[in-house]
Amino acid sequence: MSALLEPAGGPLPAGSERTALATVLDVVIPVYNEEAQLEASVARVLEHLRTLPWSARVTIADNASTDQTALIARRLAHAHADVEVVHLAEKGRGRALKRVWHASASEVLVYMDVDLSTDLAALLPLVAPLVSGHSDLAIGSRLARTSRVQRGAKRELISRGYNLVLRQALRARFSDAQCGFKAIRRDAARELLPLVRDDAWFFDTELLVVAERAGLRIHEVPVDWVDDPDSSVDLVRTALDDLRGVARLGTALLRGTLPLREVGERLGRTSAGAGRGRLGLQLGMFVLVGAASTLAYALLFVLLRSTLSPWWANALALLVTAVANTAANRRFTFGVRGRRDVVRHQVQGLVVLAVGLAVTTGALHLVHRVSDPGPTTEVVVLTAANLAVTVLRFVALRWWVFVRR
Repeated sequence: MSALLEPAGGPLPAGSERTALATVLDVVIPVYNEEAQLEASVARVLEHLRTLPWSARVTIADNASTDQTALIARRLAHAHADVEVVHLAEKGRGRALKRVWHASASEVLVYMDVDLSTDLAALLPLVAPLVSGHSDLAIGSRLARTSRVQRGAKRELISRGYNLVLRQALRARFSDAQCGFKAIRRDAARELLPLVRDDAWFFDTELLVVAERAGLRIHEVPVDWVDDPDSSVDLVRTALDDLRGVARLGTALLRGTLPLREVGERLGRTSAGAGRGRLGLQLGMFVLVGAASTLAYALLFVLLRSTLSPWWANALALLVTAVANTAANRRFTFGVRGRRDVVRHQVQGLVVLAVGLAVTTGALHLVHRVSDPGPTTEVVVLTAANLAVTVLRFVALRWWVFVRR
């Protein structure tokens, strides 16, 4: 099959696909100046693919190589009907995968590093859950307990440290973000790729985090992995770029600028209730919003108390902070954006407010029956009552307010 020479002026138009016969698997191998090992690696992959029960092809994604890589790739494409070549004018693993995956007509899209550090025996368990439709993405994990890994202490430390950062900063649940052995269903790729900004090494992490937040299923496979001593990856520079990517992606998630819920719903992976996401993450964000709301309530009550009775000061302070609290939780805690159902959410939030008002007013009545408190005592009592109401509010928001009808 002749090589596909793709123009360097950007990605293929939406909906375009390579003209080759569609296969079940499309195994993409991104390369940059890999003339020494490309031919042998492709031969090994082709031999292994013939043992699988699905049709498959290999796509070599040449990232602007300056040696003989492009020539070798074209020669392989002419020699093998199940090998294709895509040439890119710019470097970047993420850029190469975006270009090829977007254009592929195959059902499952795979990528692996050209050094084949990951044992190919893991390919079948990697793609099987995707072919069956059980999972949306699959990743090889070098950090699983049953994985067998041979690499230096420096790489081991950096890998484990980076994945620890992801778990703490982005609440990631997958174990290994950067193993060069992954697969994704084509329908999931079409939804996720437009949301992934990185074109280099952070591409893997960003894709996985976005997929996880959208409610997609990620399957992990323990792998046998041997470090390539001739790898040209600059570990320090890559680590710094990844940390910048973590900060950018974390900011986007905090601001709620990614349409994660819509992606999950289109792929049938998100339930009708927007509030039925990860409980721990939602609870943490709810606590932050609640703490800010409680502080705002106390300050507002003190200001209003100078001119109003404690009853009116309490009611107005609670009303203002409850509206702001509902809006903040709607966007940041439960990831609901846009104007749809905003009125219903606020009305239901006010119903929850009424319950909170009854509790706090009752507490205020009780303290006045016991003694003649000053403003400070009133603030302390009402703050404690509001903390109790917070638990009820979270339950109501998660299982009643932010549930799409």
